Amino acid sequence: MITTTEEINIIDAAAAFIGEAYFELGKNEEEAKQRIEEISNEIARTGSYTHTYEELKHGAKMAWRNNNRCIGRLFWQTLEVFDARDTMDEAQAGDRIFQHMQYATNNGRIRPAITIFPASHTKHKLRIWNHQLVRYAGYQTEEGIVGDSSSLAFTKVCEELGWRGNGTRFDLLPLVIQMGEAPPKLFHLPKEAVLEVPLSHPDEVVFEQLELRWYAVPFISDMELEIGGISYAAAPFNGWYMGTEIGARNLSDTSRYNQLPIVAKLFGMNTSTNTSLWKDRALTELNVAVLHSFKKHGVSIVDHHTAAEQFLRFEKQEIEVGREVTGRWSWLIPPMSPATTGIWERSFDDTERSPAYRHQLPPYSLNNSLLK
Repeated sequence: MITTTEEINIIDAAAAFIGEAYFELGKNEEEAKQRIEEISNEIARTGSYTHTYEELKHGAKMAWRNNNRCIGRLFWQTLEVFDARDTMDEAQAGDRIFQHMQYATNNGRIRPAITIFPASHTKHKLRIWNHQLVRYAGYQTEEGIVGDSSSLAFTKVCEELGWRGNGTRFDLLPLVIQMGEAPPKLFHLPKEAVLEVPLSHPDEVVFEQLELRWYAVPFISDMELEIGGISYAAAPFNGWYMGTEIGARNLSDTSRYNQLPIVAKLFGMNTSTNTSLWKDRALTELNVAVLHSFKKHGVSIVDHHTAAEQFLRFEKQEIEVGREVTGRWSWLIPPMSPATTGIWERSFDDTERSPAYRHQLPPYSLNNSLLK
C-alpha cells in the first residue's frame, strides 16, 4: 500500500509520464492503465519502480525535447539511448562511457547519444564528477591562468586524486567516477575516444600561429535525468556543437580563453578604440575559423543561423502535433548576431517540464572528505 508522501509523488509523476509516453508510442489507454497499476504495485512493495527499456528510451528523448536551453531540439527523435543500468562498478562504467564516446564521435560524423547508469535510489548509483567528459584543464600560475579557467576547481580535484597534467593550454582532464559513497576513481581518456580539431582560418594562414584547438564533441556529464519520478544522476549525453559555443564563448569570453585581443592584434585591427568594432570583427574571424576547421576535418558542426532556422522548424512541428514549445529565450538566442535570427523576436514560456535534464551541484563541492 502506498502511504508516504514520497511514494505518492513518484506514482503521480509516473502516471503522468506513462500517460504521455504511451500515447506518443501508439499504445492504447488500456495498456497505459495496466502499466500504471504495475508501477503502483511495485512502488507499494519497494518504494520505487523500474523503467522498461522502451520507457527509458522514449523518456530520454522527451527530456531532450523539453530542454528549455537547447536550440538543437529538432533532432530529439534521433537520440541513441544506451542502457547501462546493470553497471556494477566504476571500471565497468568507464568502459561504457568510452564506448559511448567512440560511438558518438564516429570519426567526426557525430551521432547524438546518451548512456544511462543505475538510478539514484539504487545501491549502484553513480556520479560523474566531470562537467563534460572531454574538457581542458586550467592552472593558476604566477603568470596568470593557463588553460580553461572554468576548470580550475576540477583540475585541483584531479590533482588531489593523483593526476598530473603537462601544464599546457589544452591538457585533457581525466574521467572521475564515484559509485555510491565510495571514494571517486580516476580514469585516463583513451586516445581513440577523443577527437580534437586544430583551428585554422580559410584566408589567413597566420591564424595557425595561435595554435588553437577544440574537442569535437560536447559530452555533458554532470546533469541529472529525471523520468516519471525516477532520477538518474549519471546520464552523460551529447549532440554536436553550434559554432558560436566555441568561437563566441569558450575561446572568446574574458573569463575563459579570452582570444579576441590576440586575434585582433594578429589581424592588424585597431584595438585603441571601441568604435573600430575590433571585438566584433575579431569575433567574426574566430567563428569563421571554427566553422572552417571543423568542416575541413570532417567534423559535424552547425552555424548559429542554421541552428536558429532548425529550432523554428522544431517549434512548427511541435505545434502541428499539439505540443507547446517551452524555452529560455536568453539561452536560445545565439551569442553572436542574435538579432539576425528568427528567434530574436520570439518569446517562450520557461516552465520546466518532465522528463527533464536538471543541473546538479558538483560532488566535490558537497563533500570534500571524499578526496581523503
